[in-house]
This record gives sequence, structure tokens and C-alpha cells, in this order.
Amino acid sequence: MDDKTTSPGAKPAAPTTDKKANPAKPTAGGGAGPNASKPADTAAKPAPAAPAAKPAAAAKAAAPGANPAKGAGAAKPAQAQAAAQKPAAPKPNAAPKQKPAETKVVVRPLATPARTRRRHWGLLFSFLLFVTLPVGAATWYLYERAVDQYASTVAFTVRSEEISSAADILGGLGGTLSSGGSSDADILYEFIRSQEMVSTIDAQLDLRALYSKHRDVDPLMTFDPAGTIEDLLIFWRRMVRTSYDTGTGLMELRVLAFSPEEARTIAIAIFDESARMINDLSSIAREDATRYAREDLELAETKVKSAREELTEFRVATQIVDPSADIQGQMGLLNTLQAQLAEALIELDLLTSTVRDGDPRLEQAQLRIQVIEDRLADERRKFGVGGPGDTSYAKTIAEFERLTVEREFAEQAYAVTLSNFNGASAEANRKSRYLAAYIRPTLAQKAEFPQRILIIAVVGLFSFLLWAIAALVYYSLHDRR
Repeated sequence: MDDKTTSPGAKPAAPTTDKKANPAKPTAGGGAGPNASKPADTAAKPAPAAPAAKPAAAAKAAAPGANPAKGAGAAKPAQAQAAAQKPAAPKPNAAPKQKPAETKVVVRPLATPARTRRRHWGLLFSFLLFVTLPVGAATWYLYERAVDQYASTVAFTVRSEEISSAADILGGLGGTLSSGGSSDADILYEFIRSQEMVSTIDAQLDLRALYSKHRDVDPLMTFDPAGTIEDLLIFWRRMVRTSYDTGTGLMELRVLAFSPEEARTIAIAIFDESARMINDLSSIAREDATRYAREDLELAETKVKSAREELTEFRVATQIVDPSADIQGQMGLLNTLQAQLAEALIELDLLTSTVRDGDPRLEQAQLRIQVIEDRLADERRKFGVGGPGDTSYAKTIAEFERLTVEREFAEQAYAVTLSNFNGASAEANRKSRYLAAYIRPTLAQKAEFPQRILIIAVVGLFSFLLWAIAALVYYSLHDRR
């Protein structure tokens, strides 16, 4: 019998059907013939026999073609001897561990080298068409056809000087010099970009001729002289760049033209029109602020004129320039007549006591007293104490006083309204806006526009992005097939 044992995982040997096989050779279950004692000796060794018996039994069961008579006769003595010398069965934990079955790893062949296909050539052609060609065309045009452009810079701001009045100084408020007119600056920003500004500058400088004189050389960056005012406005916004800081109110303009002198001339014209616009806004605000005060002043002037005209007509009618002075004169005359009457009476009393009746001096004295009394009566009649139908001097004085009061009231009202108007005018003047330039229009010495390198870089970047996106879309659709 062979010492080799069959592992539990190995397949049993295929049974042989050859009748000429040596029956003495060991079978899977045990040997027959003269060598039948070898398995017993082998089983008596300290080597583990339990595992060997199992393959032997398996081999016996797997050999259906063997002679059963011979096999059974030869196996009985060997089995009895092996059972007598069989050692104690080993513990279950002493059995040797079985090795796991090995996993087969399939190694596929390496990828073949990449080969240039038709789609690769198409990708290269599309790159040349959509990236290289636009960049090359832009480079050629900018360096061969584009005309140099010169820039003139002008910067200004809208300011307002608000100086406090004397009342504010007495109140401790103090004077301030502030920069105002943020709303006016917003209006000015939109005015510079408006069609009105373009039309005004075009009428002054003929912008169409200035911006289209290089049309035959540079058709892309010059103005078409046959364009409308809307086209000129679009081109104006491209040539005049306005930067406006709403926080500080500072405004900066960069004016482009095809010569330094033209750019500076356009910048000066823009500044002049902007200053005129701010002055008009300031005049409108000042007019609104003083309009009501002016209306009150005009009404007061009308009343004063009317009162003075009525007083003049009264003086012409009564032939009294100053009734007050006339009254004083009349009162003086009455006082004088009263004094003369008193003297005449005294003189008459003296004559009466010293001369006889019928004396001519006595008659003369009496006559003198009568004349003085008549004069006194006439003068008193002028003051309204005379008889019916006489002109009352008191009514004349009353009418004069009425006209005088009306005139004085009109003059006082006129003085108040005039003061209000002057105050409103001064306040409007303090709040008036003006355009302050902190950078005068400059004169360029070299052409800085168009920015050729920047334009070429932008064209290349966008061309590459469009080409890359188109290529990714194409390959994503191609891989879905």
C-alpha cells in the first residue's frame, strides 16, 4: 500500500476496469496478498491514522470495478490487526487545518497603443478654425488696420458753498463749507450720456466728421457717416467713458479721439456744457426759492404806488401839501387873533373910561374889535365849526390822515417783503451749485488705445472656451451611442 494520502479536497482516482490489474496492489480501502501487513505497520506509527482511513474508505467506495471477493478477504485480517493496534483518536482540535482554495486571477492583455483616428483630425481642425483663426485675424486687424486712439482725461465735481448766516453764528451753529448737490451730479452723469449732449457737441465740433475720417482704413473702430443719431449715441458712449462715484460725487471722463488735439477739444466742450447745465439747474432752484418772496414784493409795491397816487391826488384837490403844517399855521393865526382881540378890548375899556361918548377913537376901537372877531369866526369855520355848506377842515384832515395811514402801512409791508426777498435771494445764492474741475482736460503724448494685447487675449480666451465646450458636448454625445 502507498504511503501517499489523498487530501480531503482532492478528487478520488478514477476506477479502473482493467481485469489484468495486480490484485495484490493496494486499493483505496486496504491491500490484499502478501503485502497486507504493511498497512498495519504504517497504522501503528504515531502518524495520524484517522485522516488516512477516510481516504481509504473513499477509495474503496470509488473502486466499483474491483473484485469484491478478493478485496473483502484481503481486507479483513488487515482491518482486525489495524483495529488492535489503533491508537487513541486525536482530539478534534488537533486535526490539521485545511488550506482554502486558491482564487485564480485573470490577467487581461495590455491596451494597444493609441492610433490617430478621423475624429482626432476633426478636433484639431476645429481648434484651428475656432481658436487659432479668430486670434490670428484679431491680431492682424489690430496691428495692421486699427487706427491709434488718444485719450484726454477731465475730472470734476458738483459743489455748493453753504455759509451760515449771522443768526446761525449767534446761535453757535458756525459756518460750514460742504460739498452738496448729489442729485445734481446724478443728473449731470445722465446728461453727459444723453442724446442732447451728443447733439450739442455734434453741432459745435461735427463729431461725424471727426470719428469717420479713417473709415476706409479702420471700418470696425470708426463711425459710419451715414449712421443716425442713435448710432452716434452708441459710438459716443464707447468713445467717452464716464466714471462716477456716488459716495464722493467725483466724476471722471476719458475721451477718445484719433488725435490728441481732437480728444482735448471734445473734453473741453463736454466740461463747458456740463457747467452750463449745472448753472441752469442752480438758476431754476434759485428762482423757485425766491418766487413766492418776489410775488409778495410785487404786491407790496403795487399797494405803495396806489397809496401814494391817492395822496397826491388829495393834495392837488385840496392844495394842501402838508395839513399838519397848515394846521399849525392856522392855530398860530387863531392865537394871534385872540391876542389882538384881547388888546383891542383892553384898549376899548381904557378909552371908555377916559373919553366922552361920540369920540372917534372909541368908534375906531369898536370897529377894530369887530374885525378881529369876524376873522376869528372865519378861521374857526375852517375847522368845522362854521355854518352849513362850508368846507370842513376837519374832514380834510381826516381824509389826509386816512391816506397817510394807508401809505405808511403799504410802505411798512413793502419793507418787510423786501427784507424777505433779500433773505431768500441770499439763501438761494448760498446754496447755488457750481462745477469745480480738479483735473483739467489733458493732452495725450502717445496712443494708448485700442488695447491690442488685451483684446487679443479676450478673443483667444472666449474662442478657446467656446471650442472646449463644443468639443465636450460632442464627445459626451458620441460616448452615449
